[in-house]
Amino acid sequence: MTTTAPPTPPTSPHLRLRLAPASALPRRLDGVWWPRSYDLLAELPQLLAGLPRAWGHIAGVTVNGAAWSAAPGRMLVSNKVVRLRKAVARHAPDTVVLLAPGHGRWDLLVVPPDTTEEDAEPIMTAALSSLA
Repeated sequence: MTTTAPPTPPTSPHLRLRLAPASALPRRLDGVWWPRSYDLLAELPQLLAGLPRAWGHIAGVTVNGAAWSAAPGRMLVSNKVVRLRKAVARHAPDTVVLLAPGHGRWDLLVVPPDTTEEDAEPIMTAALSSLA
């Protein structure tokens, strides 16, 4: 009987997230996120791990229900419960809303995962410059 070593897991690709500069003024969007898929269970842990610590524990996430794959009502991320909600927001279909009780709410523009890098970079740059 021969045994083979399991394949080496791929290294985690870098998070494609850009946040607006800190400001006391309210704004419509707080950053831009370009996930690799619409699989919330796969994408959300990496997003939450890459957020500033000052944002606190993200306890609730709302996404556009039409775009994202099926997901449970909650999931465990870094040993903390995160409640997931799907909504159909006609005014902001390409956003994800992050809620941290006692810390605030952050809205991120979502660049569709199937967007090419050639097209995504200008979208992210333009969105971020409009947030400054």
